[in-house]
Amino acid sequence: MSSDQGFCPDELWDTDLTWRTDDPRFTECFMHVALVWGPCLFLAFFSLFDVYFRSKSRYSDIPWSFLNLFKMLLAILLIALSATELAIILTTDATIYNVQITTASIKIATFVLVLILQYYHKIKGHRTSGLLFNFWLLLMVFAIPELLFTINYRTQDTQWEQFQYISYIVYFSIICVMLFANFFADKAPRHTTYRKYANPSPELHSSFIRQVFFQWFDKTCWVGWRRTLEEKDIYDINPDDASEELVPPFDKYFNESVEKARRKEQQLKKKNGEKQSTEVTETWRRTNGSILGAMVKAYGGPFWFAGFLQLIINGLTFASPLLLNELITYVALSSIFPLPAWQGWAMVVGFFLVSFFTAIFNGLYYKATFLVGFRIRTGLISAIYRKALRISSAAKKDTTVGEIVNLMAVDAQRFFELISYVHILWSGPLIIGVAIYFIWEQLNYGVIAGVLVMILITPLSGIIAAKLRNLQVEQMKIKDERVKSMNEILNGMKVLKLYAWEPSFEKLILGIREKEMVVLRKAAVLNAGTYFVWTLAPFLVQLASYITYVLLGGRLDANKAFVSAALFNILRFPMAMFPMMIAFMAQAWVSVKRINNFLNSEEIDPNNVTRYKSEYALQILHGTFTWGGETTTLKNINMKVKKGNLTAIVGSVGSGKTSLISALLGEMQKLDGSVNVDGSIAYVPQQAWIQNATLKDNIIFGRPFNKEWYNKVIDACALRADLAMLPGGDQTEIGEKGINLSGGQKQRVALARAVYSQAEVFLFDDPLSAVDSHVGKHIFDNVLGENGLLKGKSRLLVTHAVVYLPKVDEIYVMVNGEITESGSYKQLLAEKGAFSEFLTQHIQEIDDDEELQVLQETVQDDNLKKMLERQQSTMSSVSSNPEKSSLSGSIRRRKTSQRRQSEKSLKEIEEKPKARLTETEEAATGAVGIKVYIRYFQSIGILLSIGAVLSNAVNSGASIGASLWLEEWTNDSRVLEDDPIDMWWRNFYMIIYAILGLAQALALLITSLIFAIGCLRAARDLHAKLLFNVLRLPMSFFDTTPLGRVLNRFSKDLDVIDNVLPMTMRFWMVMFFAVLSVFVVISYSTPMFLAVAIPMIFLYYFIQRFYVSTSRQLKRIESITRSPIYTHFSETITGQSTIRAYGEENRFTLESEKRVDYNQMMSYPSIIANRWLGVRLEILGAVIVFFAAFFALIFDIGPSTVGLSISYALQVSSTLNMLCRMTTEVETNIVAIERLDEYSDEKQEAPWKTIDVDETWPQKGVVEFRDFQVRYREGLELVLKGITFNVNTLEKIGIVGRTGAGKSSLTLSLFRIIEAAGGKIIIDGIDISTIGLHSLRSRLTIIPQDLVLFSGSLRMNIDPFNSYSDDAIWKALEQSHLKTFVKGLNDGLEYKIAEGGENLSVGQRQLVCLARALLRKTKVLILDEATAAIDIETDELIQNTIRTQFKDCTILTIAHRLNTIMDSDRIIVLDKGEIAEFDTVDALLSNKDSIFYGMAKNAGLVNTTADMTIDEAIDEAFRIDDDDNNKNETTRM
Repeated sequence: MSSDQGFCPDELWDTDLTWRTDDPRFTECFMHVALVWGPCLFLAFFSLFDVYFRSKSRYSDIPWSFLNLFKMLLAILLIALSATELAIILTTDATIYNVQITTASIKIATFVLVLILQYYHKIKGHRTSGLLFNFWLLLMVFAIPELLFTINYRTQDTQWEQFQYISYIVYFSIICVMLFANFFADKAPRHTTYRKYANPSPELHSSFIRQVFFQWFDKTCWVGWRRTLEEKDIYDINPDDASEELVPPFDKYFNESVEKARRKEQQLKKKNGEKQSTEVTETWRRTNGSILGAMVKAYGGPFWFAGFLQLIINGLTFASPLLLNELITYVALSSIFPLPAWQGWAMVVGFFLVSFFTAIFNGLYYKATFLVGFRIRTGLISAIYRKALRISSAAKKDTTVGEIVNLMAVDAQRFFELISYVHILWSGPLIIGVAIYFIWEQLNYGVIAGVLVMILITPLSGIIAAKLRNLQVEQMKIKDERVKSMNEILNGMKVLKLYAWEPSFEKLILGIREKEMVVLRKAAVLNAGTYFVWTLAPFLVQLASYITYVLLGGRLDANKAFVSAALFNILRFPMAMFPMMIAFMAQAWVSVKRINNFLNSEEIDPNNVTRYKSEYALQILHGTFTWGGETTTLKNINMKVKKGNLTAIVGSVGSGKTSLISALLGEMQKLDGSVNVDGSIAYVPQQAWIQNATLKDNIIFGRPFNKEWYNKVIDACALRADLAMLPGGDQTEIGEKGINLSGGQKQRVALARAVYSQAEVFLFDDPLSAVDSHVGKHIFDNVLGENGLLKGKSRLLVTHAVVYLPKVDEIYVMVNGEITESGSYKQLLAEKGAFSEFLTQHIQEIDDDEELQVLQETVQDDNLKKMLERQQSTMSSVSSNPEKSSLSGSIRRRKTSQRRQSEKSLKEIEEKPKARLTETEEAATGAVGIKVYIRYFQSIGILLSIGAVLSNAVNSGASIGASLWLEEWTNDSRVLEDDPIDMWWRNFYMIIYAILGLAQALALLITSLIFAIGCLRAARDLHAKLLFNVLRLPMSFFDTTPLGRVLNRFSKDLDVIDNVLPMTMRFWMVMFFAVLSVFVVISYSTPMFLAVAIPMIFLYYFIQRFYVSTSRQLKRIESITRSPIYTHFSETITGQSTIRAYGEENRFTLESEKRVDYNQMMSYPSIIANRWLGVRLEILGAVIVFFAAFFALIFDIGPSTVGLSISYALQVSSTLNMLCRMTTEVETNIVAIERLDEYSDEKQEAPWKTIDVDETWPQKGVVEFRDFQVRYREGLELVLKGITFNVNTLEKIGIVGRTGAGKSSLTLSLFRIIEAAGGKIIIDGIDISTIGLHSLRSRLTIIPQDLVLFSGSLRMNIDPFNSYSDDAIWKALEQSHLKTFVKGLNDGLEYKIAEGGENLSVGQRQLVCLARALLRKTKVLILDEATAAIDIETDELIQNTIRTQFKDCTILTIAHRLNTIMDSDRIIVLDKGEIAEFDTVDALLSNKDSIFYGMAKNAGLVNTTADMTIDEAIDEAFRIDDDDNNKNETTRM
């Protein structure tokens, strides 16, 4: 070996050898060093990162296969070849240079590293390596020059030269084969810690190159093009992107930020000399954590990688103008003297490669950033959901369901949309800085004028951004208020329709919307101003620079004009996006603060209730509690409930019974004392909470299924008959809020849930109030009593039913938030205190002889005994003289066994398979109809729409004109001289150029204003129409449609129309004209380009349609899967206390995350589809750039034309991509219009107003049914089959019948909630089908079962139209026994009712409903029995009020307890939709063969020894009647 010749045989770089020659090649030194060391160093550096990330892999053990064995073998061959080469180098006598030894050694080390990495990837389950693929690609490309040198120049005279020749050919061949092998992925790894997925994404087993080009998505696109995509076509979510993987790191880092903030606060206190608390940190109190740091740490990896890619993209961005400069120079010089042809072709290929690699890196960049946004959204939604389950009652007051839904639907989504552009915050200034540097090289001092223009414009964007941020905060507040109000309206829709209150609430929502529109209008004008300024800014900068340059004596030639023009075009994106990003960041900051505020809000204090072992199941010592604020709700509470005991809490309305239960659950804030619960809890709230799930799922509530125990629970809770009646038995789907169950059924389901749980401690908040007395007795005996299923368990029962009190072990009496007495039943009676008073008030409610007998035996007090004897005497007189029995029937406590929901719902679900109630939301299919676009443009205004197109055309035309004028300017030799005539030409060119710029400015301004005005007009009109349509939909729609689905239209879809669609429409139009401009200019410059342009346009159109058909459907599916997230969330918030009581937070959280994952599973393909398209279009753009440069080179055109053509071609990649993306964005976002319009196609109710009706109608209250028939929809059986009867003036009619007989149908028909199928109803001579719905409904009064109150003032809840004076309202409040309560409120009638009336007790809510009826006081009153519970004293007052205040009204009472209608003038007995009996009570009871007599007898009203439930009594009565009919038939036969 001879190595005295130095390190290299020649120089590292030789320009004459490489560039200034017709036969270019690199020096040997360059080939040995740069072209070999480069790829090797690349691998060595990035392998460190590769090993780090692979070490965290959750996969392992890829099995041996032909592929990985083959790659191992090739690596070994390369090591052997390189080692042989090194050995020969060290032993040969030929002249050897040190670089050869070094390079051979580096290659050996590198190939050993490759071998190690390949094996490491096998162990770690990494199926394809981007690092190794890129290494082999670089090595192969960099080896080509030496391969050509070896073939063309290397001699083969000696053995060493022959070896070099052969070994390099073999070396290059192995590299090529190795690169080819890396086009494929290895087999699936054997082991993983991820859970198994049924339909894993092909992305997981795709090779690196297939992932780069998104080829694995081809199949989905193909399916989407061939037919409509369905949910089953979508692959499962990637394991890394599932909630179970994304949520824990976010939680970890957010909790760290909370702790950090807490330490900082403590240090600040210490610094300020404040006393440090020695207590354990109260983690439940309001915190000060930040989601920003948590998001960055948890999901920042791909984001920082995207930043690295952005840096590469920025570098490639400037390569094109530099190549353009060289090409213009080449064309200019080649016309003077010949230049090597290969240089021109190298530049043409260079243009293509720069554009091609920009496309690849853009695809990777956007995928990485979209993925980060996708993960952030998952983490935030989960965090918000879990926080909502922990939030304290005090904090909940400040946050409504609508607001929290907005946090999920809008704020979390904002991060997803924003994250792709965040890197502009640093890359934007960088690009601007580098661009200015290169422009300086072209225009020298001319660039200073351009910079000054930028400096003048920049503060303007800052001012606008600040104003936009403030407007954003304001708009979100108003939006929250609107969504909250809309949520309440949808929840209370039935009450709105019964009272004919829709116009008032429509006005309320439109009023809030108008406030929102004022804010949106201001924001739209500011955004339009920003768009105008920053779209015009690059041209102004360009104009100022050119003018300054030529005025300072510069000569504007093709290089300077078009290279600087290309650089100015580069400036357009960051200059347009940077201020937009500031505005977006302002919006994002608002979202960060809103989410921070919620996630840091106070939680329920876990120390409110301790869980120590104790001799008592429940214990409160010296307890003082509040719902938040300064008001104390419960004070000085002392309670000890022994294990295994049945304990009762009694007291009047508002005494604090429910609050005491809440205190035991830890729901109330504890101010003083201690609460301890020993054992697991089951809880039955006063208003049953039912999930939108099957009846069985509602009962087992996540517990393992035990069939034997389940059946016992069903029987004990009296649900067996209900299961037989339901269309799918216990598999029947229960609608939202239990819409298709009666109040009693809901309460029994809630009770069954508690019993099934087999907990140790049971808290019952008056569950027996919603069932009739006999069902209550059955439940007490079989569930609560000494022989019930819960025998031996600790039970705490809130009740008003005094008959059960002798059977309980201990009683607590509550008065005004305090426990005044406690003890056994006999002890409390002996004390003659508050309990005796309570008992006295409630005795008269008892309607069962047996129960009276039990009480008589336990009472010692003479006065109480006399009262019981009187009540028993009253009871026994019923059968002998029913007319005298004005039984104290309770409007407030009538126990219902009938369905609360109209029979319509039942009929509908009978028709549906698998007993489904709610319809599955269907995605629209195919292209968005032209009607949808026409609808939107009509809303904008036809003239405005035409104006927008024309102004964009003018802007585009002026832009092309300016470019062509610039070409003319640089070609005119007259402007290159200094004499006065030529100065005139220079000034002429400048003035025309400036005028064309001014034309662009005016066109842009007009465009901006048109979109600002038109799109907001459309948003306002579309919302108004949506609201109009929704309020006029029939009640059947709301019974079968989840409210979250409707609410989604008013939140997410409307947000798209307000904010997203105007921007996408505007950008689509801009991009369309930009693409048109590119093709016009290139075709003008080089007409031959048309030969390529036409097939390119067709290819573009094909790719775009291929993509849009898939993307559009993916967007629709994603929209549909979003609704269940919000529906489940709203349901969770409603049942918050129940979920917490049962300790089911984790299960509900997992269900929420499952729904989020499903939605993300549907939205991830949209991200990939976007990038699938982007890569292909940008490669198409690279082809266009190539042909533009190609034609510019082969045709003899001037340098100015070359500059013009290629500077426009360089824009085509971005403009084509943006046009297609905007086309898709428009089409996918216009789906929001389609979704809003869906409700226009739904069948609506009859008109609210038709003919004029006398204001005093009905004057008499005469109601007549003539052969009246009704069905719930076409094709179903009649539910009322031609009934005929008359109700006279002031007559009181009771209506009875078993479930399904048609009682509720009759009521709903009176209000035309369901319409007649035949016959008519006439009230005071007017056929109700001939008048408007509101003319009818506003003249009838109903006291419904639904206790619906709306957030707003108390006055608005009683009189939403402001039709009555304050005096009239106070009188109604007095008659409804609310006056004292309201007088005691600081705000009086303006007292703010919380969402759902949560700041009033259930009893008070019922009294408000009574006040509404008293205020209307029409001639016809319908009483549909309420299910909630109040104390009997108040109940009796209400009953007396109805008797006295409605004595001059016709009253129809739907009876669920017979004693409530025993004082009616006549009774209607319905059976199977027909009138079975219609007569006076006396006549029906005197006829012992009548059905009604059988009912009364079975209910214990005639024969007191009967012990049947009312349902059983009615069924038995009808059975006897059916048997008699059958006997008669037999006799006749």
